[in-house]
Amino acid sequence: MEEDRKSKGIRSKEMIILTLFFVVIFLGLMGYLAYYQAKISADVVNSPYNRRRQDLLAEKVVRGKLLTSDGKVIAETVTDENGKETRNYPYKQMFSHVAGYAMNGGSGLEAYNNIRLLSSNVFFTKQLLNDLQGKKNIGDNVITTLDYELQETAYHALGDRKGAIVVMEAETGKVLAMVSKPDYDPNRIEELWDSFVKDQSGTGTLVNRATQGQYPPGSTFKIFTLLEYIRENPDAPQNYSYTCKGKHQNSNGDVINCYHGTVHGTLDLKSSFTHSCNASFVNIGLSIDRNKLVELCKDFGFGESFPLGIASKQSKISLNNKTSDYKLMQTMIGQGDTLVTPLQMAVAASAIANQGVAMTPYLVDYVENADGGRNKTYAPQKAGTPLTSEESKLLQDYMEETARTGTASLFAGAGYTTGGKTGSAEYGTVKGQSHAWYIGYAKKDGKNIAISVIVEGAGTGGHAAVPVAKKVFDVYFK
Repeated sequence: MEEDRKSKGIRSKEMIILTLFFVVIFLGLMGYLAYYQAKISADVVNSPYNRRRQDLLAEKVVRGKLLTSDGKVIAETVTDENGKETRNYPYKQMFSHVAGYAMNGGSGLEAYNNIRLLSSNVFFTKQLLNDLQGKKNIGDNVITTLDYELQETAYHALGDRKGAIVVMEAETGKVLAMVSKPDYDPNRIEELWDSFVKDQSGTGTLVNRATQGQYPPGSTFKIFTLLEYIRENPDAPQNYSYTCKGKHQNSNGDVINCYHGTVHGTLDLKSSFTHSCNASFVNIGLSIDRNKLVELCKDFGFGESFPLGIASKQSKISLNNKTSDYKLMQTMIGQGDTLVTPLQMAVAASAIANQGVAMTPYLVDYVENADGGRNKTYAPQKAGTPLTSEESKLLQDYMEETARTGTASLFAGAGYTTGGKTGSAEYGTVKGQSHAWYIGYAKKDGKNIAISVIVEGAGTGGHAAVPVAKKVFDVYFK
């Protein structure tokens, strides 16, 4: 009897252990299913390799609309009298890169939001009635953060020149405008597809330069050089002095010239920045810890991709203890091997304008069903704090002086507070070729926006990029 009881006790324990084992597996499966539904399923459906699933959804759902924050339709599906559906882009080239297209694999917001646009969340009785009548349900609408008037202004301000513009709300990360040129008409994407893919002219028409373009930053990089120098030399704003003779030569005989050989004379730290003196910044850069500068850039997002939902590339800086002094000198003024995206520089400008807090840029505000009910809302997210509020105030002081009396003085008397940094980034093998940069911010009456502008091959930032930024700011603060 005693042995039977022991045997039964052992079997009972084994059954309990086995039961617990299956319970744990079941709970794990349930947890994974919940995680999959919440986090992964949309990415799976959105994948270009899951085209069959998307086609099945399209058989039952009319693709929803993409809209600006102020209700302008960026993309919609039009059905003719024969029931044929055509994706229509009313503003043609204006939103081409950020909105993208739904055909040929898709791109931009159209591709990223496939699952949302091809899902219908209207009341279930309406869905049931449509199913019984053999009608398609209407897909959800995606309301973007884009501001129509700012997008239009930025688009026309860039004109027919190659380049990109990114405009952000500094305190939220909302992308208010994103323009890339050369552009294309997404209504004709299938017609022109072969010529775009072959790209015999090398224009990169389908590339969104705002997020995928990698450019030397030119003098806009002096913001990072300056910040690292101040961290290592806290008394520099009061005590730094340098006499510019139009160039700086190191002990090896390597020379960096100021733009057009301009002789700036005796400068303190602020005037070195506001007048963008290459010689002074090379002098500064040769004394700083290059590894710390790399870490500073990483804090601003270099080497990482922002989770924007559309194709993007990373900004990068190549600098270490083995880097030659001449390459180091080039890096300090934004040349060398450093490459940045316009989006990256807009985020940097917004962090400076936002007391040192960088916000994650985002393009979708909320998703609503065809009846107007919201079923998903996106909230601002903090990306990091790459600089302190005190450092932010000092940089704002320097950047605002640049807009008053320095290389961005076109802003003087604009009627709103603005600060920024111009840049002329040399490229190619022909001497004198340079891209025009401007990054900065503007604020008034509680509104605070940041901007990044690059105009390819246009020369100086003050001449070509600042006027573009001013047109955008003028419209925003009108």
